[in-house]
Amino acid sequence: MGKTTYKRLKGSQSFRQRLLLATLSSTPIIIDEIRADDMIPGLLRHEMSLLRLFETVSDDCVVEVNETGTRLKYKPGIVMGGKNLVHSCALTRSMGYYLEPLLVLGLFGKKPLSIRLKGVTDDPKDLSVDTVRNATLHILKRFGVPSEGLDLKIEARGVAPEGGGEVLLTVPNVQSLTVCTFFFIFFSFLTASYVLSVYISLFQAVQWVEEGMVKKIRGWTFSARVSSDFEHSMRFAARGVFNNLLPDVHIFNDHKSGPHAGKSPGYGISLVAETTAGCYISADTAVSCGRADETGEIDVERQERKPAEDTGVEIASWLLQEIEKGGVVDSTHQGLLFILCALCQQDVSKVRVGTLSPYGVETLRNLKEFLGVTFSFRPDPSTGTVILTCVGSGLINLSRKLS
Repeated sequence: MGKTTYKRLKGSQSFRQRLLLATLSSTPIIIDEIRADDMIPGLLRHEMSLLRLFETVSDDCVVEVNETGTRLKYKPGIVMGGKNLVHSCALTRSMGYYLEPLLVLGLFGKKPLSIRLKGVTDDPKDLSVDTVRNATLHILKRFGVPSEGLDLKIEARGVAPEGGGEVLLTVPNVQSLTVCTFFFIFFSFLTASYVLSVYISLFQAVQWVEEGMVKKIRGWTFSARVSSDFEHSMRFAARGVFNNLLPDVHIFNDHKSGPHAGKSPGYGISLVAETTAGCYISADTAVSCGRADETGEIDVERQERKPAEDTGVEIASWLLQEIEKGGVVDSTHQGLLFILCALCQQDVSKVRVGTLSPYGVETLRNLKEFLGVTFSFRPDPSTGTVILTCVGSGLINLSRKLS
């Protein structure tokens, strides 16, 4: 066997995407100087937990970390997928941190993925599990991912600092990311008394530039180990913002108690706006006591929390701001959108987004670094949006058996 060539990187930025893209492109990497100058150097708890998650769903994956955690050597293996997998997430980040790369990774596994995640389900920093279920999964479907086998079941809530939440994620595997359009072609035969209908499927890259108009808003509130009055207050306040703008607004409640309520008290809200063009724009947050930071330390200072009514108004206003920015996805989903475009067939993909988020810009850099995919930009002054085009890498799932 020949000597393994490693791509050398520095710093802790874009850790999730580097691992994901290195795995998909089968690129061994070495990351040096990971928080080398920080008071607490090296990889953080959730980053180590993410590495273990990649080991769980992969075979022959090699991970080497030095004693201080400031140097990582990672050689990707084969993404296996599989059933009845279990992973306990670090409590310093919510499950949204792990779900985003896991959704893409599971698509290119040898077998369909079914994994149970345990830990924190909702926090103000990462995507809520409600948002993943009701917005993120719809984005995957836009890229040809089949609905059958793609699901996220929330079995228990868990907020910081103790967590206790549990979700079950299932992801089907695909041969490649394609958008399939069906046509009917009718053949008439003079000597036959019948007409033969033939389905012809045309596989192409994604063309997603139409935003449409908002036709309905759906919301989900939750409360765990606190009174359901928090949910009623958030729901009433959010509806007060939307009722003057749109008639089709429904916000559902999900009050948890007992073993399904996790180990810490908290509440939160997730809102999703669906447009006539099939776009899903989201905003969410969660409120918990004693939020742990990335170092795992609990903030014991009692900070005055906003009333639940203010939380509902704030997230409703945030959603309206995301809608105003334009684009087919909200700012938190830009990174995922660009990754999916880069993994599409070797054809021109075109998407429209609002103001580019820092996370989206970093994603574009990583895609060029690992997949060699470069995006071109064309501002649309009439809407204040940006149209991005790229030629996909045409990634093929070589592990999946052909049916």
